[in-house]
Amino acid sequence: MSTQTDVRLQLPSNPLFLSGAREMVYQFASRSGFSDEACGQLALAVDEALCNVMRHGYGKAPDRPIWISLAFVGGVATPETQHQNPTEALRIVIEDEARQVEPSTIKSRDLDEIRPGGLGVHIITEVMDEVRWEKRPNSDVGMRLTMVKKRTPAAAAS
Repeated sequence: MSTQTDVRLQLPSNPLFLSGAREMVYQFASRSGFSDEACGQLALAVDEALCNVMRHGYGKAPDRPIWISLAFVGGVATPETQHQNPTEALRIVIEDEARQVEPSTIKSRDLDEIRPGGLGVHIITEVMDEVRWEKRPNSDVGMRLTMVKKRTPAAAAS
C-alpha cells in the first residue's frame, strides 16, 4: 500500500465543520468508484471519529486543530483514464493534538447497555475494513486514527 497522501485538510474542532468533512469524504469516495452505501459508511465513520476527538480529546474546545488525510490506495483515475479505475481502497487518517491515551483503552461501551451515545468506536470498527488507533509518533500529544475501506467493484456490489 502506498503511503502517498492525495488530500490533507486541517479544520478546527468546531462541530459546525462536521457536515463539510462528511460531504468531502463522501464526494471523494463517490468519484473514485465507491458505492453509495460505502460512501455513506465512510462519511459516518469520519463523523464519529471527529465527534470523538471534539468531545473526548479536546473537551468540546472549538478551536483546536484536527487533520484529515485521504489517500487513494492504488491511485486515482485521471481525465484521460477515467474509464479505468485503479482505486483499490481509501485510507483516511485523522490526527489531533489532544491528550494521548493508550490505544488499548479505546473501545465501545457494552452493546447490551441501552442508552444514547458511546457507540462511535463500535460504528467505526463495523463499517471500516481496517482501523488502528495510535499515539502520534514523535510527539507527546495527539492521537492518530487510521481507517481503510476497500472498494468493491460495482459488478460485485450489486
